[in-house]
Amino acid sequence: MNRFKNIEYLKLGNKRQNQAYKELKELNIFEKLKKYNPILTGTVPIDIDVPESDLDIICECKNHREFSAELLSLFGKKTDFELKSYKENQIQSTTAKFKTDTFEIEIFGQHIPTEKQNAYRHMVIEDKILNSKGPEFRAEIRSLKSGGLKTEPAFAKLLGLNGNPYTELLKFEATIQAEEE
Repeated sequence: MNRFKNIEYLKLGNKRQNQAYKELKELNIFEKLKKYNPILTGTVPIDIDVPESDLDIICECKNHREFSAELLSLFGKKTDFELKSYKENQIQSTTAKFKTDTFEIEIFGQHIPTEKQNAYRHMVIEDKILNSKGPEFRAEIRSLKSGGLKTEPAFAKLLGLNGNPYTELLKFEATIQAEEE
């Protein structure tokens, strides 16, 4: 899934993906965060976003104090800027949020390589499922999301996965890999 590592693919996408590309380029955000190996994740890259969907950028950060200071320096003057550090699933995490003309942007950092972070793994799995299930499935996911369901629970519902949808989706990855072989 190397196509997700460079946001150029957004230029070939739908109107909202084009807008995301434009705003991210204007912010020069991927160049500014280059040393953190940023990847755009979430629903916009895989075309299942709803109007209120944000742009999620994951980063690998080893030093959360340094990462926080850099985020504050780079984006602290942006509209509705928020910055926090906390533990998520026992892992130290740092998040910055702010708004642009069209999107809310969330930058998320953990001391985990970006390709191994759950947000990236979920997106890649979801993309494979969407590509194998067709446009009706994509429309059903969007409909569930418009009704208030989060992305992973929407996939779990349509796939008949029981239990924690975030964990079950990662387990489903093995099923997809077996089918590809």
